[in-house]
Amino acid sequence: MKKFFACLLLLTTWPTYATSNLEESGDVLHLLLPAAALGGSLIYEDGYEGAWQLAKTGVVSRLVVEGLKYTVDKDRPDGSGDDSFPSGHTADSFAAATFVQQRYGWEWAIPAYIGAAYVGYTRVESDKHHVEDVLAGAAIGILSGLYFTDPYKGITVTPIAGNGNYGLYVSGKF
Repeated sequence: MKKFFACLLLLTTWPTYATSNLEESGDVLHLLLPAAALGGSLIYEDGYEGAWQLAKTGVVSRLVVEGLKYTVDKDRPDGSGDDSFPSGHTADSFAAATFVQQRYGWEWAIPAYIGAAYVGYTRVESDKHHVEDVLAGAAIGILSGLYFTDPYKGITVTPIAGNGNYGLYVSGKF
């Protein structure tokens, strides 16, 4: 437990180069969401399966983001670079939130998704990204989390909607 709080303190005091309080709050939350997901996984679970799934989710999400940033030449709204698409902050945040939702359920995920949405908001409002950059980052993070994360225990219920059909997908390990 002491190690978790030491890591959390380190992450929150890490120097940021944000130009505003809004941007800085998004930068800090962008680090806290994955840190909290990792800390919760290490504290809540026996073993490292959740931590491993979070690591795969985050690494693949980040690789996709960096690959797109390298290949898509899109200027940032503030003119600070040509790596606007997609938003890595948003992808990281939504990957962590989706990990929490898939692994532990909506009860824990709602605050994580609110935090992730706030991170995306701060990226647009601080002129670091366009709305489409943030939406693409969120999609990358969500898809990575959905692909690499399994429920911790019990049954998972997922709503399904499409082509005029609505229902629930129920799965679990017995």
